[in-house]
Amino acid sequence: MRVLVLHAHPDDSSYGAALHRETVAGLETAGHTVDNCNLYAEGFDPVMSYQDRIGYYEVPDNRRAVESYVRRLEEANALVIVSPVWTLGFPAILKGYFDRVWLPGVAFALVNGRVRPKLTNITKLAAVMTYGAPRVHTLLAGDPPRKVVKRLLRSQIRPMAPVQYLAHYDMDRSTDRSRARFLKKVKDRFAQF
Repeated sequence: MRVLVLHAHPDDSSYGAALHRETVAGLETAGHTVDNCNLYAEGFDPVMSYQDRIGYYEVPDNRRAVESYVRRLEEANALVIVSPVWTLGFPAILKGYFDRVWLPGVAFALVNGRVRPKLTNITKLAAVMTYGAPRVHTLLAGDPPRKVVKRLLRSQIRPMAPVQYLAHYDMDRSTDRSRARFLKKVKDRFAQF
């Protein structure tokens, strides 16, 4: 299986980067081919320009500026997102990826005013996220990143595809032990992916 791993951690020495490494190690242990997409290292431009927005619904021309990223997404059989959560949302670079790459004609089609999934090549979806806040605070705020992954992104891939969401909450008060335990959980989970 070809797995596209979206990595949105700017610091290679961070805990998030360690989670990314364990995710990739687990996937490779399971025998998957990993397309490692480090958005920061690749210099992905998350800004949807005025022209991008004007041409948003112009299929297939809308994909021209991000064609290489679209191709990688369309060639993948699974998608794994590894990212921190900042202010109860994705970092701008990851949000921009979804805005600029998950386009009409790529991620979905509009048929008689209804959205139809187009990324049916994606048969598995997973996310590995870190939150500074405790779980109860994110629940009270609705946990937007969890909903985006488990509802919105899921609606644009193969229907009924399994979705896994692994999160380490309360990173601001985490311990060496809690971080090590979560790292092991991530590696073990993806070794079975």
